[in-house]
Amino acid sequence: MNSGVNGQLRQADIAYSGLRDLIVTLELHPGAALAEDELMRRLEVGRTPLREAVKRLEVESLVVVYPRRGTFVSEVHLADHSLICDVRRQLESHAARRAAERATAADRSRLEGLEATIAAHAGGRAASMRLDTEIHREVYRCAHNHYLEHDLSHYYNLSLRIWYLFLDRLPEVDHDAEHLPMIRAIREGDGEAAAGHAHRHVTHFEESVRSAL
Repeated sequence: MNSGVNGQLRQADIAYSGLRDLIVTLELHPGAALAEDELMRRLEVGRTPLREAVKRLEVESLVVVYPRRGTFVSEVHLADHSLICDVRRQLESHAARRAAERATAADRSRLEGLEATIAAHAGGRAASMRLDTEIHREVYRCAHNHYLEHDLSHYYNLSLRIWYLFLDRLPEVDHDAEHLPMIRAIREGDGEAAAGHAHRHVTHFEESVRSAL
């Protein structure tokens, strides 16, 4: 594969992660039209990588493409919240268990770094959600199953949009109580404990959103 193709792939990944984050944090609101030229400038990517990113996000239900009308950020369907959490409970638990079994020395070192980040966390809802995202995506990587990571990322992103929709009405994530025990269990290789902590975390998220509705 030549350097030009490699560059295009990297640009597509940059476009994907950048546009995904704008959508899940509601910087691009549900129903908003995607302005291609503006996004190219904002994300500093070309037209082809941006269109590749849009195709990926369409598959993940984060954008909707209407022929001859344009591309729009998908709506948030609160009625799907409990269904998404039902799937996440199973997948998050499985990922935490597999992460405990498969995490490499390098993985465990990164997890140790996250423990330090949690200890130094100054608080604040938006910062707390960014840390939540960093933790979840790290656990997915540590499971070393790209199929599982892909599916988990899809459902997590859908949940994240719901969380940001009610950010000012939801309790701040207690990382010491909800994430730290899971991370420690993964580092110690205790799959069952890690799975249990992940399961309870998703359930608490579901209950918090339900209370805010």
